[in-house]
Amino acid sequence: MEASQSPEKPSTFRRVSTWWRALAIFLLIVLLLAWATASSMVTQLQAQITHLQARLIEVPQIRHVAVLLDKDQLPAMLITHNPKDGQLLVQRLNDVREGREDSMQVWALREGRPPQSLGVIESKYQTLQMPVAEADLQDITEIGISAENRGGVPAGSGPSLPWLFKGWWVVKSI
Repeated sequence: MEASQSPEKPSTFRRVSTWWRALAIFLLIVLLLAWATASSMVTQLQAQITHLQARLIEVPQIRHVAVLLDKDQLPAMLITHNPKDGQLLVQRLNDVREGREDSMQVWALREGRPPQSLGVIESKYQTLQMPVAEADLQDITEIGISAENRGGVPAGSGPSLPWLFKGWWVVKSI
């Protein structure tokens, strides 16, 4: 061998198998599909959360409840209050109705203070709503309903007839 000739150097470039290239491309495609799927699912989840939050705001938040009992201690009226709407929801649980010349008047009862009128039940339907501010319901211990002459008692007066129904005003935990 001549000194000027050197043995042939082995090639440093090695060819990658087509199987490895195919596997790398396949894994890249799987990774991109997984990323797109995850991104889509996050977007859908955020949309669902936003939708459910909006629906939750619309749901009445009943904070006060009273079941009024008649003289036999049977449920006669269910009264709830939704502060968001400022409405007292009155639901009849028995068949007692006002006469032609009578009205049922709803009263807020507080310890050591005279009854305060919350309004007159003017509907013969099973369920009705009465506008009542939340401030009018502060410190109430009981709710009562009395039978009064048509239209109720004059403002500032107390109930003139005995209680038809009475019940405890309960603050419901949310």
